Amino acid sequence: MKIKQVMTSQVFACKLDDTLNRAAQLMWENECGCIPIISSDGTGAVVGMVTDRDICMASYTQGKPLFDIPVATAMAHTVISCHPDDEVGRVEALMRTNRVRRIPVLDERGQLKGIVSLDDLAREAEREKLVRTAPQITLSEVAETLAAVCEHRAPEKQAAFAG
Repeated sequence: MKIKQVMTSQVFACKLDDTLNRAAQLMWENECGCIPIISSDGTGAVVGMVTDRDICMASYTQGKPLFDIPVATAMAHTVISCHPDDEVGRVEALMRTNRVRRIPVLDERGQLKGIVSLDDLAREAEREKLVRTAPQITLSEVAETLAAVCEHRAPEKQAAFAG
């Protein structure tokens, strides 16, 4: 099954020069926990991702209101992405390897076309369980991906991260 069949096509994004207040506003108004960040140069290239947790941690560690914190300071600068014609199995592998719950879907020019989340995969697996004799996405596979994403860091990495 192709990602374009399960992805969410209506995606809201912030520009690189927006503040975390704008990102939080978009998340609140659209009931999502992650916002792609696009370049401010007009190309629309995805240059980062910011989650609701990123916003909370930036506010806490910087001690500033969200409208005073540039989104660029809190976003993940490495963008793990996929394409609409990628197979679901490939995207699940990306999620497991990179421990991410959401992946932006980009076209060949790097333009944002959608986003695929573990939620999307779980809903599709449940739907397929009811309508297909041979599901292309299984609840077991989604559970394995979720378990890999949620895996605790190794003790030495936890200590380095905390310090």
